[in-house]
Amino acid sequence: MAKTTWQLTGDYFETCSCDYVCPCIPTNLTGRPTKGHCFFAFGFRIEQGRHAGVALDGLGFAVVGNAPGVMGEGNWSVGLIVDERASAEQEQAITGIASGQAGGPMAALGPLIGKFLGVEKRRIAFQKDGMRRSISIPGVLDQAVEGVASPVNPAEPLAIDNTLHPANSRLALARATRSHLHAFGLDWDDASGRNNGHFARFKWEG
Repeated sequence: MAKTTWQLTGDYFETCSCDYVCPCIPTNLTGRPTKGHCFFAFGFRIEQGRHAGVALDGLGFAVVGNAPGVMGEGNWSVGLIVDERASAEQEQAITGIASGQAGGPMAALGPLIGKFLGVEKRRIAFQKDGMRRSISIPGVLDQAVEGVASPVNPAEPLAIDNTLHPANSRLALARATRSHLHAFGLDWDDASGRNNGHFARFKWEG
């Protein structure tokens, strides 16, 4: 059977329940989350994408979950939210890519997932303004970040490079300005401004 090829490019950002700066990236997932466990939500906006003959341009999705302890020890609970505008074929393609079943960067996280919580289709609004990012999925996810300005060039964010992160090896450092997640039995609310965030471009293929 011929391998199905696909590619995606676009914007990603995340917040998590760890204090800024989250220990996961600099410790390669071996550091204990600052609160002992970790809620997380990754938002993706696809600018251009194609899975076999299916176009994915303009769609969004979010990967949300919880890790009960050290991220590298696994047993994550993870759910997927797909843009309600996606057709059945588009939903199937995004589900395969986001879950890692279609290969690509997200496949590396597969062994860490202990429970897949399912897929929901919802309306997704993604906003990007300078070093600010936000995503709104009514009743499910409302989160936002603001990049931490570089002292050398305040118009650009500080960044961490050469990471193992599936979105991009180079990530902007950011602070979460709000994180509200209520989906798949996951409940998390924070507006302290002290939690961690990242954002980056992503370019995936499989």
